[in-house]
Amino acid sequence: MGVPIISAFVKTLPPQPGVYRMLDAAGNPLYVGKAKNLKKRVVSYTQPERQSLRIQRMIALTRQMEFTVTHTEAEALLLEANLIMKLKPRYNILLRDDKSFPYILITGGDFPQVVKHRGAKDPKGEYFGPFASGYAVNETIAVLHKAFQLRNCSDAIFASRARPCLQYQIKRCTAPCVQKVTKDEYGAQVDMARQFLNGRSREIQESFVKKMEQASEDRDYETAAAWRDRIRALTQIQAHQTINIEGIDSADILALHRDGGVSCVQVTFFRAGRNFGSRPYFPRHEKDETEENVLSAFVGQFYASRPVPKEVIISHDIDERDLVESALRLKAGHKVELLTPSRGPRRELLDMARKNAKEALAHKLAADAGHASALERMAEVFGLDEIPERVEVYDNSHISGRHALGAMIVAGPEGFQKNAYRKFNMSEATAGDDVGMMREMLSRRFRALTRDNLGTKPDLVLIDGGQGQLNAVVQVMAELGVPEIPVVAIAKGPERNKGGERFFMQGKEPLSLPSDDQMLYFLQRIRDEAHRFVITSHRTKRSKALITSPLDTIPGIGGRRKKALLLHFGSAKAVAEAGVTDLQKVEGISKAMAQKIYGFFHDNG
Repeated sequence: MGVPIISAFVKTLPPQPGVYRMLDAAGNPLYVGKAKNLKKRVVSYTQPERQSLRIQRMIALTRQMEFTVTHTEAEALLLEANLIMKLKPRYNILLRDDKSFPYILITGGDFPQVVKHRGAKDPKGEYFGPFASGYAVNETIAVLHKAFQLRNCSDAIFASRARPCLQYQIKRCTAPCVQKVTKDEYGAQVDMARQFLNGRSREIQESFVKKMEQASEDRDYETAAAWRDRIRALTQIQAHQTINIEGIDSADILALHRDGGVSCVQVTFFRAGRNFGSRPYFPRHEKDETEENVLSAFVGQFYASRPVPKEVIISHDIDERDLVESALRLKAGHKVELLTPSRGPRRELLDMARKNAKEALAHKLAADAGHASALERMAEVFGLDEIPERVEVYDNSHISGRHALGAMIVAGPEGFQKNAYRKFNMSEATAGDDVGMMREMLSRRFRALTRDNLGTKPDLVLIDGGQGQLNAVVQVMAELGVPEIPVVAIAKGPERNKGGERFFMQGKEPLSLPSDDQMLYFLQRIRDEAHRFVITSHRTKRSKALITSPLDTIPGIGGRRKKALLLHFGSAKAVAEAGVTDLQKVEGISKAMAQKIYGFFHDNG
């Protein structure tokens, strides 16, 4: 069926570079490819006997094709990588983890912060990275605060401070919020942090040593000790991050190791001569794909949404190296070298990365085997018709009905699928009612499922609770007409102790498992992961609510006016209780603004 459809498109295709998409009967993408000559490339699919069995299956499923013509083959390669990351076609080699990397951001303004940042970049800020993990960023920021005494408070708190906080007392901040330092003095602190992040840490450390020695000569031992502590902080981070390899400034190392038809690509980041950490990736591909093809596809997709360094050091000599290098240069806007060193310091780094890839893959294969056998046993314990591939686990959290939040985690043969985790803000109507919250959460999940907006259909649903929660979920599924999905409620023991759990299923007697059963341990693990995720999300939500002031939502009240009001009245509650005349006494508050503030708290309730 697919060949006649493809043949019809060949007749109208131009002999130009571009990207093609093959779609199935439902319009889902099967494959995205690029070509130097679209006509020549697509015509090859009209001869399936020359293709592998996998490609023959893809051709047979094809019911529609879409094309985009580009100016150059390099542009086609970039577009192909972006479309693969967006559409996740079934027959492409796929980089499954598209989580963004964290950066260190120096914010704008008179008194900048140094903070962790993910996501879209603000042109007003300065970014340093990427770092391989949030832990590496947090560790570096902690050192920056200790060594350079930079503020770590939010802009809202900074604007409302009346006296120095504890950070000033323990010499972790110079208290610019209450003018203990001038704008220029604080700017010098930030500039030293900037130099440190740009690789000039040795120069800064030497200047600190001179100041410590001078303080010691002056017998100002307290100041000398403070400089000593700041030097130690710098030394600590240098020991982990600094490398001494001549010529390496900005580089990524991509090392691939393969075993059992599964590949691991270990990515290590070097910026300004510093090791910013590494992370393993496990791209999805067929077992017969070559290592060179896997790495080539990985390079294109990895840099589709990430900045490209000056050097990309790879473990295999990939096909179309010149084309990939040209595409990376086009995206980066600067010279990029794609290297596969055979000797020297770069080769040593590459060998180390490949060793790490081998260890990461061995760990993953062992973990996958454990998950797969546990899911097999789960099907047996709960009497499922098939081994579950996708298990969704639900839990909720609140404090006396406030800040109510629900959460879903997903587990499968390859472990926890964290990119599929979801949070649900609960309505006031159900907040505090555990059964009602579970009913609301699953209603929203299954409505989204019917629209295919929240992933694929689960093979098993696990919920935290007992018979009441189970009945609520089964009722929701019946009301929405959701195809039958097995649901299991996990209730803790009489004393809420591990090992005494009871499992409830519709139409079956509750069951318990022996305390030494490995299946019980696995179920506890995934339930605890759901609990961890919802509690962490709930704490974040609660913390945001605690630092939010009602003054933040009044139009026309910025940081300066807010600070003046809080200094005058002492609290947001006192501002809310003040009259128009009292409000006018505050510097910067006109009669019209005083009336607006009064009206916000009284007219608007």
